[in-house]
Amino acid sequence: MTRQTKIVATLGPATTDTDSLQAIVEAGVDLVRMNLSHGTHDEHRQRAEALRTAAKNAGRVVGVLCDLQGPKIRVEQFVDGAVVLEEGAAFFLDPALAGDAGTIEGVGVAYAGLPEDVNAGDILLLADGLIRLKVERIDGTRVHTTVVNGGKLSDRKGINRLGGGLSVRALTDKDRVDIPLAASLEADYVAVSFPRDGADIDEARELLRAAGGHGGIVAKIERHEAVDALGEIMEAADAVMIARGDLAVEIGDAELPGVQKRIMRMARERDCVVITATQMMQSMVDNPMPTRAEVLDVANAVLDGTDAVMLSEETAVGHYPAETVASMARVAVGAEAYADESRPSAGLNRDPHFERVDEAIAKTAITAANSLGVKAIAAMTESGATAMWMSRIGTDIPIYALSEQPRTRTKVTLYRGVHPIAFDPTMREHEAVNREAVAELQSRGAVSGEDYVLITKGDLAGVRGGTNAMKVVKVNEIL
Repeated sequence: MTRQTKIVATLGPATTDTDSLQAIVEAGVDLVRMNLSHGTHDEHRQRAEALRTAAKNAGRVVGVLCDLQGPKIRVEQFVDGAVVLEEGAAFFLDPALAGDAGTIEGVGVAYAGLPEDVNAGDILLLADGLIRLKVERIDGTRVHTTVVNGGKLSDRKGINRLGGGLSVRALTDKDRVDIPLAASLEADYVAVSFPRDGADIDEARELLRAAGGHGGIVAKIERHEAVDALGEIMEAADAVMIARGDLAVEIGDAELPGVQKRIMRMARERDCVVITATQMMQSMVDNPMPTRAEVLDVANAVLDGTDAVMLSEETAVGHYPAETVASMARVAVGAEAYADESRPSAGLNRDPHFERVDEAIAKTAITAANSLGVKAIAAMTESGATAMWMSRIGTDIPIYALSEQPRTRTKVTLYRGVHPIAFDPTMREHEAVNREAVAELQSRGAVSGEDYVLITKGDLAGVRGGTNAMKVVKVNEIL
């Protein structure tokens, strides 16, 4: 069975050398995430080059996602290292305090607006929610708090407010320097951290285009405000990432499962790609096998229709990066075998009106393919839009995106059920193109003999948005 759900793996010290990169590519990685919060520009360039070499050696197409650091609000540093905060103790946060002057009494904060954004009674969450502070009063730049839940607090740990509301904008000065890097790396996607609304996404896209980048924009949903603005964010973005770490801290663990399902449902209705991320197989940082809970977590996301599942520390710093990718691939295939995707998604039923001809061809093609028992779909595409729209409608039929454009082939690596193939449809008669497309699928073992193949293409090959035709053929008749 061909795996439909895509796997995104984060690169890091554990996946820097040629052998480890080759191993995760061969294990099934579809995209790599380059976390721009860490590493130098030269290191990222070297990893991107090594990744593309590994993909070429493996005969696979692997995309690149650059993840911007964003404005994560953090405490500064402590004079003598980590401190242990005791329940009931007083502790202050002060953006005016020197960056290396933190003590058991208080610490600096890398966000000057914190005193304006909080009020007495607010709960501040530090170190991914492990430490809770209750705001007592604000005195100038100093925020005085009482420790509600104590614990060990070390340098540069993050701060969130329960319920959200810290108002810093999504793009930082560092992000503005890193966006041209993403453009120079020819990143297929750029992820925006902590966006609040569609305007943050629009700004990132404008900066990327100005730098010569052509990638799509991924909105990381990790703020309470982003949950409230899901509709406009999805309209602005090409994809959303359910970044469950900071999101859970802001909205609470109990709310996370329902919000995750809501995001997936909305994304499919709005033709927006969705990635599920954070601690999906966290135990495999140190162990060669996932826990049963992790298996169920990944499988649940697959059954809910996520386009991709993402690995973070597991492949960036873990001891078993290739084994983790292989485990995730097995779980995805196992879950897909039980997925009931033989019907159109709610998106098609909700709004049968199509904005474009190629959109109408793509979405109705899936309905036809599901009904006719088609074995494979050959979507000849210049921009990848036809394949993207097809992937929004539920099917377990593999969709092969046949394109002469290298950028299109790497772009579709994020779309559920879509598999890129290099194919030039130009300068040939239509029937010859159909035969060559089917022959390409047959050579890959995707179809044979009596199988039906559904083909979509445009009358004018090489024209973006030109898909206007659909044809169903039998392999042994056309060949």
